[in-house]
Amino acid sequence: MTQHLQTSMPKLHLNRIGQGRHFLQIPGPTNVPDRVLRAMDFPTIDHRGPEFQQLGLRVLEAIKPVFGTINPVIIYPASGTGAWEAGLANVLSPGDTVLMAETGHFATLWKNLALNLQLKPEFIEGNWRSGVNAKEIEARLAQDSEHTIKAVCVVHNETSTGVTTDIAAVRAAMDAANHPALLMVDTISGLGSIEFKHDEWGIDVTITGSQKGLMLPPGLGFNALSEKAILASRHSKMPNAYWRWDEIIAANKNGFWPSTPATNLLYGLAEALDMLNEEGLEQVFARHQRHAEATRRAVRAWGLEILCENESEYSPVLTAVVMPKQADGTHYNADEFRKLVLKRFNMSLGAGLNRLQGWVFRIGHLGDFNDLTLLGTLGGVEMGLAAAGIPHNRGGVQAAIDYLAQA
Repeated sequence: MTQHLQTSMPKLHLNRIGQGRHFLQIPGPTNVPDRVLRAMDFPTIDHRGPEFQQLGLRVLEAIKPVFGTINPVIIYPASGTGAWEAGLANVLSPGDTVLMAETGHFATLWKNLALNLQLKPEFIEGNWRSGVNAKEIEARLAQDSEHTIKAVCVVHNETSTGVTTDIAAVRAAMDAANHPALLMVDTISGLGSIEFKHDEWGIDVTITGSQKGLMLPPGLGFNALSEKAILASRHSKMPNAYWRWDEIIAANKNGFWPSTPATNLLYGLAEALDMLNEEGLEQVFARHQRHAEATRRAVRAWGLEILCENESEYSPVLTAVVMPKQADGTHYNADEFRKLVLKRFNMSLGAGLNRLQGWVFRIGHLGDFNDLTLLGTLGGVEMGLAAAGIPHNRGGVQAAIDYLAQA
């Protein structure tokens, strides 16, 4: 006898803790706006037909200003990791040297992916509390008189640490060294939330994903290209099929893809781009800066430490918070604190990753986000600190309210 599906699979219990919506305050995936969810609910259409062609042409053109480019933007059914691989696999060959900077967990993962592609990453060590040092990039490139370094790969907004790197300064350092390496930038948690200028900053490959500032579920990966990158792709010897830019660019000219696209995510992308345009990108960026400053004022009022060391590098999209130390010199457990906040208040905070695990938690304040969402988030953190018995000063939420009211 055939067993019914509903009795053979465990049931999912979503939003099971208390009433109201779950507060998803990790720095991505972010909350998906209702407008985007409704758009994704449209029936799937023929991805070779004229209706899809209109959708394809629309999103391929509308995404360009978000990157700050007039050049092609490739959209894959993929995660950000896939977009990492696509960027590297199109412009490099096995054995090529790439210069990378250790800004945190995701910069480290990108380096590991490069190793798996048989590239030779040189990793400039970092302390996970600051961004890329452009002077170190310049010095290393200046030493490379034979131009063995084929690409410089940096993370714009390091999601694990809440640190943002000055990409324009990196480009200036490369120009000062008069080095021909490609500039490749991961802005997976930055695009759509932080000002970004692909063309003006001289970036060759920009990499991002759908699940953060673009306010979509995970599932789309992006490569924005320069003419120099497209030319380099014609000489790459990396084994490459699915990720190949040339076939995708050719199909995209008519609004199509050479393989099956993520139709319903593209519906959502079109709606998300409409939302960004309606608010205006400058207003979007200002809103993120405002919420980030309010969050930092709350953290300082609690007497807690912000992981990012340099104010000029504070991330507009998330704040990583260091747990205070106990009498024995160890930090209070951030993961136990996060578990308590989830259980008591139905709110998810970001975990400390890799070497930050257990003593750092992250507050996401990006995407579909407003003042009241932020105050609810900070209220949950402050109540959680009290419930967990973690030493802190009261008044963090009030500090944020005071700032938001006058800002």
